[in-house]
Amino acid sequence: MSLRDWTILCDFDGTVSVEDVIDSLLDRYGRPGWEALERDWRAGLIGSRACMGGQVALLDMSAEELDAELANVRIDHAFPAFVARARELDVPVHIVSDGLDYAIHRILRRHGLDDLPVAANHLAPGTPPQRWSFSSPFQAEGCGSGTCKCACVERSRASNGRKTLLIGDGASDFCAADRVDYVFAKHRLIEHCRAAGIPYMPITGFEDALALLPALLDGTLEEHLTLPAIQDSLA
Repeated sequence: MSLRDWTILCDFDGTVSVEDVIDSLLDRYGRPGWEALERDWRAGLIGSRACMGGQVALLDMSAEELDAELANVRIDHAFPAFVARARELDVPVHIVSDGLDYAIHRILRRHGLDDLPVAANHLAPGTPPQRWSFSSPFQAEGCGSGTCKCACVERSRASNGRKTLLIGDGASDFCAADRVDYVFAKHRLIEHCRAAGIPYMPITGFEDALALLPALLDGTLEEHLTLPAIQDSLA
């Protein structure tokens, strides 16, 4: 297997970023009602697209306030090094997120990574009295998510024929995890992969991912999987 036979699809909120961006914005600038939408989404009553669209409509902040908030969002300290190493190995890295494209680009730009391809929901200035508008250019028929990560996986495979590594942490990654060739998982995604029998390696962050990347690409990661202590130490 050539090193060039892989593409990496990476979640953003809670994976690249230390915190969930939309949650942080809602905590500070959300008008009443966003919590009810969150509860409905967690209960499975609505999809993430309907949830986030409703929540964005409740954001009461100026463009200046948004940029100031995004300037304080931290990313995993090892993510830039991970991207640099992947590029050295000619392995494409794409951000696939059910979050907001403006926020992702703004945050990545601070770290010189704004050239990474991003599939995410689109945030734009709204029409008064609504300050912000929301759209989902990467949605798919029959999927309630704003960004259908399963469709992103299929597009990636169709365009380059490579194997796919998914790096993620939560519910928006569950469906796609069952469609890729391997998963580096954090948080809730670990539990999902374990329960569903999906091939994965638990990571705490991109320092782990960086260390594991060569073994994935040269096909020897299975050797690590025979050592439970390694998984236990990372979980």
